Amino acid sequence: MINTRLSVAIHILALITTQHERPMSSDFIAGSVNTNPVVVRRLSSLLRKADILTSRPGQPGAKLTRAPENITLLDVYKAVQTQDELFAIHNKPNPNCDVGSHIQATLDKTFDRVQQAMEQELANQTLADVIKELANQIS
Repeated sequence: MINTRLSVAIHILALITTQHERPMSSDFIAGSVNTNPVVVRRLSSLLRKADILTSRPGQPGAKLTRAPENITLLDVYKAVQTQDELFAIHNKPNPNCDVGSHIQATLDKTFDRVQQAMEQELANQTLADVIKELANQIS
């Protein structure tokens, strides 16, 4: 299901990239994102497991493991999404209904195409693209 994990993860990475001269705590990042530091730590952990971020235990600050132009938004998406599905069908439609018994198979085809298109677009965009657009918005 659509959630905010991707946008928050990109926010974290953009902040780390643009403010690289000063190590930032999860509290500082959480202030920028306007969320709980636990959310920042959880997402940062997922980004570390995906080899996008690196950090040292007990020390504030994290760094990218590679240049922003080598990190696609699909990399970030795959790091923080808990499900492969962008969309999910509601639970247990009525099997005795003509529509209810066929809605899953009918929508699966459409939703698969939408998921593939979204992933292709994310693969075409990098963190560097986000940073560049962010700089245009700020100036």
